[in-house]
Amino acid sequence: MSYFDKHVFFCTNQREDGSQCCADYGAQKARDYVKKKVKEEGISSDSNRIRINNAGCMDRCEQGPVIVVYPEAVWYTYVDETDLDEIVEQHLKNGRIVERLKI
Repeated sequence: MSYFDKHVFFCTNQREDGSQCCADYGAQKARDYVKKKVKEEGISSDSNRIRINNAGCMDRCEQGPVIVVYPEAVWYTYVDETDLDEIVEQHLKNGRIVERLKI
């Protein structure tokens, strides 16, 4: 059994060569937003363990910004906080994959 019910990784990589990367899209700010929202929503507790983490390059930059949610191994892209809210509400809170944001 997994230690976390859901483990969310945000690519926050900044490429040194200047090529497209998730950091160009405010990935760190998005990660911080989701981490705060999960705490505010009360969906990360002893009975429902959700962990939000930074990740280095996940090699899907052309589809960025990207996050992946485990244990389902579902990859998402997002544009703004509205998309992130939908991922939190539908996937993290209710266990339903957000098909329109899935990559």
